Amino acid sequence: MSPLRTLVTLFVSLSAVSAFAPSKPAASQRATALNIAPPEIYQQAQKDWETEFAPLAKYGWGPSVQAEKWNGRHAMFGWVFICATAYAKGHGLIPDPDMLLDFKEWGTLATISGKETITNERAIILMANAHFFAVSLMATICPLPFGDSLLLDPNDPMYEKQAERNAQPFGYLPALKFGLTEEAEIINGRLAMLGIISLVFATAVEQKPMLDIVNEWVGGLYY
Repeated sequence: MSPLRTLVTLFVSLSAVSAFAPSKPAASQRATALNIAPPEIYQQAQKDWETEFAPLAKYGWGPSVQAEKWNGRHAMFGWVFICATAYAKGHGLIPDPDMLLDFKEWGTLATISGKETITNERAIILMANAHFFAVSLMATICPLPFGDSLLLDPNDPMYEKQAERNAQPFGYLPALKFGLTEEAEIINGRLAMLGIISLVFATAVEQKPMLDIVNEWVGGLYY
């Protein structure tokens, strides 16, 4: 039943995600046969957002390329961490994975419910998640000189150019351009976000840990 449940989960996720796919404004529509919704729908949504939430819109929040790009980056970063964690679990890189934490030593920090504590493996994964989240957060707030920030900065000399790019979404399916291109980043980000959604659905349906499901998806490659 597991493969069938996984297929059903993926189908539901693919069906649901299409409802949120924006289209490009007519002035900057990229060539694709899958721009199904009229461009005016997304264009009007952007205008309504910019009117009602002007202080947020000028920084790139809301239905914008900037928001989609960073959501995609975090999803891709999440998949790197998930795969690295699965590899560590499968190759014995987590010490004493099944050992329960000592309640007297760790207190309620290590409890699930009552006095039942989590395993050493789960504790290490949680702490690693916290560290990676901090790194990801710092990358958005304090980017390196060659990177871009999470928010559009009105004081940046390139703000007008960035705002213009931010106002031109990539449509249902961006043009297929390989290499270090914006189109490739948007496609990879969307696939990563879809994968995360599918993984959460599969976890809920199959009642299995995420790492076990990912391992099944790759044919037991990790462990």
